[in-house]
Amino acid sequence: MPDDLLLHLIEPAGWRRALTEGAVRPPSLGSAGFVHLSAPDQVHLPAQALFPGRRDLVLLVVDPGRLTSRSRTGSCPEPAKGEEDGVLSLFGPLPVSAVVAVVPYRPPTPFVLPAPGDALGRTLALLMSLPLRRAVGVGDVPGGVAVLDPDFPHSRDNNRLVLTEPVDAATIEAAADEVGGNAGWRHQTATLLWPDAAGTAAELAARGWTTEELVLMARPAGPVDGGTRAEVVDQREVHDFWAQSWRKQLAGERQRDDMVAQLVGREHLNDRVVAVTDVVVREDGRVVASGQLRVDGATAAVDSVLTEPAARGRGHADAVLARALDLAVEAGCDLVVLEAAADDWPQHWYARRGFEAVGSAWQADRPA
Repeated sequence: MPDDLLLHLIEPAGWRRALTEGAVRPPSLGSAGFVHLSAPDQVHLPAQALFPGRRDLVLLVVDPGRLTSRSRTGSCPEPAKGEEDGVLSLFGPLPVSAVVAVVPYRPPTPFVLPAPGDALGRTLALLMSLPLRRAVGVGDVPGGVAVLDPDFPHSRDNNRLVLTEPVDAATIEAAADEVGGNAGWRHQTATLLWPDAAGTAAELAARGWTTEELVLMARPAGPVDGGTRAEVVDQREVHDFWAQSWRKQLAGERQRDDMVAQLVGREHLNDRVVAVTDVVVREDGRVVASGQLRVDGATAAVDSVLTEPAARGRGHADAVLARALDLAVEAGCDLVVLEAAADDWPQHWYARRGFEAVGSAWQADRPA
């Protein structure tokens, strides 16, 4: 764990508000003129003093080198009750662009803090943190957590195990059976986010699970030419386009219309916890390509870049991606990440546009 990082403990809603405003401005900034920061081994002090017993908070991982020259840190002049040495103060708002990762704080579960230059660590932090922050329910399981949202039972993304520590296939099955049985899951899904998870994925495949390797890719944020054809829209303008895509993928499924409605409807949940921007290209006024940018401090993620089959080959996806990358720069991000199927062509498309593979993750599914 890097020694020079600083942490700020915050409620997820407070962090989402900061993403809109561009900086974290807690009540202490107005009342006392500073923002509490902690060394990694001292974060339990403000947690106990300000949020006793809470497990639904997040740690903002702050790179001190990204704090503005107008801000400075020092010993807290008036420590909150229960605080000790190791709690510092930032005399000014905390810019969101100084936050290189957002990590769930669920004591006594240990947390992992990625360094600013650790592209894989920052990618994994986002992939692990986002499902927890948007979930209706979160429960501990061996190796990680289960996230649940009964309002979207067809969405595997919103109802699954998110595992960050090595566990074997039998343990995963037992956890999926218990959680899924209690929650009424129509499927069982586990995301394996630890290094060298391929062995466990192979064990699950041998037990009848469908497994897929996901390549985690990243590139430095930077402006790219060609994004002027793409426009930013209200997410509702993309719903019909998404629905058409899902109908094709779910052809032959029972309850297809219900499933499509849920898979489209769930998307607004992301914007409750990270800053989401939807980008499209139109032909004759109709959306034929789209993509989404999710900003979480200094890290941004590109997701759902799609082009209607009949409109492919015209550079629409390039325009969408270029606009998304421009928006990431405007938001103060220095890193853009994504995930792509290891056995499909998009990873090569992204590689030609500056993204490099930094690691992998695995997804495993089976019917309940």
